[in-house]
Amino acid sequence: MPTKEEVRQALRSVLDPEIGRPIEDVGMLKGIDVEGGTVTVHVLLTIAGCPLKDRINTDVTGALKDLPGVERIVVDLGEMNEQQRQQLVTQLRGGAGPVQQQTFFTSGETTVIAVASGKGGVGKSTVTANLAAALSAEGHRVGIIDIDVWGFSIPRMMGVSGHPVSFNNMILPLESHGVKIISMGFFVPEETPVIWRGPMLHKAVQQFLGDVYWGDLDFLLADLPPGTGDVSLSMAGFLPGAQMLVVTTPQDAARKVAERAGKMATQTRLRIAGVIENMSYYVCPHCGEREAIFGEGGGELAAETLGVPLLAKIPLIPAVRRGGDAGIPIVVSDPDSPAGESLRQAARKLATATRTLVKKPLGLMVAPGAPAADGHDHAHAGHGH
Repeated sequence: MPTKEEVRQALRSVLDPEIGRPIEDVGMLKGIDVEGGTVTVHVLLTIAGCPLKDRINTDVTGALKDLPGVERIVVDLGEMNEQQRQQLVTQLRGGAGPVQQQTFFTSGETTVIAVASGKGGVGKSTVTANLAAALSAEGHRVGIIDIDVWGFSIPRMMGVSGHPVSFNNMILPLESHGVKIISMGFFVPEETPVIWRGPMLHKAVQQFLGDVYWGDLDFLLADLPPGTGDVSLSMAGFLPGAQMLVVTTPQDAARKVAERAGKMATQTRLRIAGVIENMSYYVCPHCGEREAIFGEGGGELAAETLGVPLLAKIPLIPAVRRGGDAGIPIVVSDPDSPAGESLRQAARKLATATRTLVKKPLGLMVAPGAPAADGHDHAHAGHGH
């Protein structure tokens, strides 16, 4: 009959497939039982359902099958608890504890609204620019953080260009229509593609939030890239108090992918403030007849599914597009037009809805049934950092 020490020494050849160290050294070897010729090895997986559990089983069996006296091998697979996982992380970091997630705008003084969509081309940036300009016109202190890193368009839509001034590791945002703005478009030529992987995107979002002197803001609108990828996840981690505004068109395909973006909010513990339906209908400039070019009902269905209000239905008119190209949002150039009025009303509703939630405990919203003014010496003080 083999001894426990003999079994333990044989198991030194069994390595964690991902970490590359003996399972005993990383806390995965929980215990060894020997009864006659039966050896039971208790192994703790780092996570439940580890995809490499079969390999661990095979490696343990292979290490013991030629050990004298071993007739039967039983591999009992369990799972590490949270404390054991944290101990492993600390060990792998050389004794340093886990890195803490940095967060911003958590004091409740600034309402952060992440403008999201499931797919591109639904007018998310147009809505962001117009809402920001409308809120500013109402007397609010507003900023836009354009973190659509690949498809940045806020600088053009807001009519602002140039390079932000920076000193002492602090960046001053540019301003247009009373709105403070930071965008990747200020740092790379408009025609240059940004080809970055996840970690670089994460760092860019962190710098836009932590290294920019925003001053005292009432509202910060974040223009997200389409979908639910790296940038959106980074934003959710950095801004745990943010609320999400979902933009869709009436088209059923757009509505369904917009709902996915909304459901991402609940999974990352962000509230959903509401839905805006863009390109709702086209009004003929000659006869005044309305034409539902992209169908009907997408905004209502998305709002109903997500359990939030439909804040506005924005008509499709050429002046909105012209304003975006010229850098003058329609809420500035023609505020009393059908689109301008709809967007201004949406801004008022959004301000009312989101400000009533500020400083309340953060929770999930699910669908039914389911500094000083100069700031030079303390750039991060008093801005929710």
